[in-house]
Amino acid sequence: MIITVTLNPALDRTYFIRDFEWNRTIRASQSVPGMGGKATDASWVLGELGYANLALGFAAGDTGRRMEKMLRQRGCKTDFVWVEGETRTNIVIVSDEGKGQSTLTEPGLQIDTRELDKLKDKFSAALKKASCVLIGGTVPPGVDVSIYTELVNQARQAGLPVVFDASGPGLKAGMEGRPTIAKPNIDEIAELYGHPVTDIGETYKAGRELQDKYGAALVITLGKEGALAVLPGRAYHIQVLQIPVVSTAGAGDAVLAGLAAALSEGKSIEDGLHLGFAAAAAVCLIPATADCRRADVERLLPQIELKPYAA
Repeated sequence: MIITVTLNPALDRTYFIRDFEWNRTIRASQSVPGMGGKATDASWVLGELGYANLALGFAAGDTGRRMEKMLRQRGCKTDFVWVEGETRTNIVIVSDEGKGQSTLTEPGLQIDTRELDKLKDKFSAALKKASCVLIGGTVPPGVDVSIYTELVNQARQAGLPVVFDASGPGLKAGMEGRPTIAKPNIDEIAELYGHPVTDIGETYKAGRELQDKYGAALVITLGKEGALAVLPGRAYHIQVLQIPVVSTAGAGDAVLAGLAAALSEGKSIEDGLHLGFAAAAAVCLIPATADCRRADVERLLPQIELKPYAA
């Protein structure tokens, strides 16, 4: 059983528009609901791929109930801590003309100490039946980023592989717990490294030093340049597949899902990279955040190539 922990989950609503201007009515060509929150997105993908998983986190209100229903319909198990308020909704705006996309996010639920303790109790209980732990996303108001150090370290102390993804102070906190794999982007790796990173060579140098420091394999996403996986004793460049991209929202979270799926079965990180990047490409074919079709993942899997990288 893969355990996913999303402290600040959401539902996404994606709008496709021709263009954006202030002070005018913007008419969308289509609008679709989707999952939101890194680890919850990964649960959504894992459910589609047939991997048993349990989604933990905080939820509230009608939006939280819709989120839970969507996950369960996809085959995921859930055990959220229910709190006051309303689970947040993020807005994803995608250009119909290929100009790019942006996301508007809400801060999330206000969490108190008692509610956080409930989450910790659920997490401790879930570890007893876990094969892998996946933690990611932002922390909601009222929660210190040190929670990531605590959760990652607890899972590692239990002998479980941990896949982790966060940004800013949350990334550093999680890395201090020494996860098995972390998936920052190039901007996040530069912030963690403390120096600018502008090309793949500098990315490798930063990734290798951070891998040595924290002991975690790093899968660093590079946008249109694909990704660089810096693993103990080896590195790979994974290039972007040439596919018709509809929306990239949730693609990175599909990489997390593939990595967790492989580790949960005792397979190699390389196996996880193949599955994760095939799932990420499949997500890009679908309008809704983190949505994909298993048939697309299986079709794209043979096209994923890990090219050995040497500085």
